[in-house]
Amino acid sequence: MGDWAQIYTGKKFWILDPKEEGIDIKDIAHSLALQCRFNGHCKNFYSIAQHSILVSKLVPEDQALAALLHDAAEAYIGDIISPLKKFLPKFKKIELKIEKIIFEKFGVKNLNQKEIKKADNIALVTEKRDLMINLIEKWAEEENYKPNPEKIIPLNPEESEKKFLERFEELKNNNF
Repeated sequence: MGDWAQIYTGKKFWILDPKEEGIDIKDIAHSLALQCRFNGHCKNFYSIAQHSILVSKLVPEDQALAALLHDAAEAYIGDIISPLKKFLPKFKKIELKIEKIIFEKFGVKNLNQKEIKKADNIALVTEKRDLMINLIEKWAEEENYKPNPEKIIPLNPEESEKKFLERFEELKNNNF
């Protein structure tokens, strides 16, 4: 059913019919480390993997694994910027189906979307401060969220991938 894509580890990933056996943390880490946030419109390369690590550190410990994996579906279907994604309900449905399989595969339970969204928005305003050209106009999220005090120093893709896998191992050991 549906079309498939070859993923980093050489396996087939069935996009419309994802299965747990098609999910591999190495594929997720590698792909997210090579994808730039903001569709590449930041001052320096900054990966989705590094963003995910940051979000995982901004939530309560019991939500850290879910936060690390909150954008993991993008490893299989790519990232679409938020202003466009809201006009693509079918894409969002596919993304949520893949996310559900990823969370099941890695034992994510007691998901608190509100906490993760809050951390995601704190990361977003921090990224704006540290990685984007400073526009006069504020982003909507800046009205409700303050940036993390720690400055973001972008990592290269190899380092991002390595740090993502290290964070996963740390959290996996605390989650299972």
